[in-house]
Amino acid sequence: MSTNSKAPIGIFDSGIGGLTVAKAVAKALPNEDIIYFGDTARVPYGIKSEETVREYALQITDFLLSKGVKMILIACNTVSASAKNEIKEKTGSLPVLDVITSGTEMALSQTPNDHVGVIGTLATVNSKAYEKSIHALDSKIKVTQQACPLLVPLAEEGWIDNEVATKTLESYLSVFDNSDINSLILGCTHYPLFKKAIPSILKSDTIKIIDSADSIALTAKNTLNALELLNTEGGDFQCFVSDRPQRFQELAERFLGRKISDVVITHL
Repeated sequence: MSTNSKAPIGIFDSGIGGLTVAKAVAKALPNEDIIYFGDTARVPYGIKSEETVREYALQITDFLLSKGVKMILIACNTVSASAKNEIKEKTGSLPVLDVITSGTEMALSQTPNDHVGVIGTLATVNSKAYEKSIHALDSKIKVTQQACPLLVPLAEEGWIDNEVATKTLESYLSVFDNSDINSLILGCTHYPLFKKAIPSILKSDTIKIIDSADSIALTAKNTLNALELLNTEGGDFQCFVSDRPQRFQELAERFLGRKISDVVITHL
């Protein structure tokens, strides 16, 4: 584990969706340097096998370790479901946080909460990772899941508030009509881009929308504080991608709401 407080935090995702985590971390920890990697050449991960996802995730982990990071945040639900243990084995004592654990903890902190809804990629839903994570903490909670595979490509194209996005959300979220879910976990880091539209489609103002980006940012802050690794002098933000850097930068600046420096293409 790095004992250098000035070392960067490493964050990675299959594409641009993990920037929702990077944005939350930058807000919670404005003095931390962040290195973000988006695997834009191989997105989406949600339709790939667990074996393939693990291979990709470990390649990215090696890249982040080569950058001397002091912590790794898995900002991809599919990787969290498929490769979290393998990443932790490779990184040893280096803190590794994931969005599934953070999202679960935030959902269960809501009161009352005896029925949790989850939307995610096919891989995340099929793995039942959220269901397992929730039941590990409370076996009595009912979990209803819905795969939403089209939301990732819509988010990647910036189609988050048009008629196509609305109709797609309506179709996917209809499974929760007349349900008694207390909270809905956005089980993919692309999905917070649709956060404004989801409540009205759910036809309920009492369902809590769980954005694990906020939760993992808080966990990162608490972890670094406990390890006495908080940076007080940083704030740099670097982006690396495996393909399409100009397109990534265009969308990233839209999603982050600010300009970013050059996006560097990196072949793993």
